[in-house]
Amino acid sequence: MPQNYTPEFKKKIVCLRSEEGRTMNSITTEYGVSKETIHRWRNEFKEECQISPNTKTEYDNMKEMLKLKRENEELRKEILFKEDAAWMI
Repeated sequence: MPQNYTPEFKKKIVCLRSEEGRTMNSITTEYGVSKETIHRWRNEFKEECQISPNTKTEYDNMKEMLKLKRENEELRKEILFKEDAAWMI
């Protein structure tokens, strides 16, 4: 029997995938939503982002935040590496 999901829930799932970089398998396991459904919601969200200026801004902000989170993680790794190297000297 098909389930009805709220738009907020759909956006949350899309954010888990696009913003946090979660794998499809982890999302499907945790939330019980099929990969096909997630793809469909993602396409809906992209279309909405292209239509609504507010949502497009929100989507762009999420993409920027994901980029910054990745950069931050790389910098943390670099700092740890340098600290470890300093201890070896």
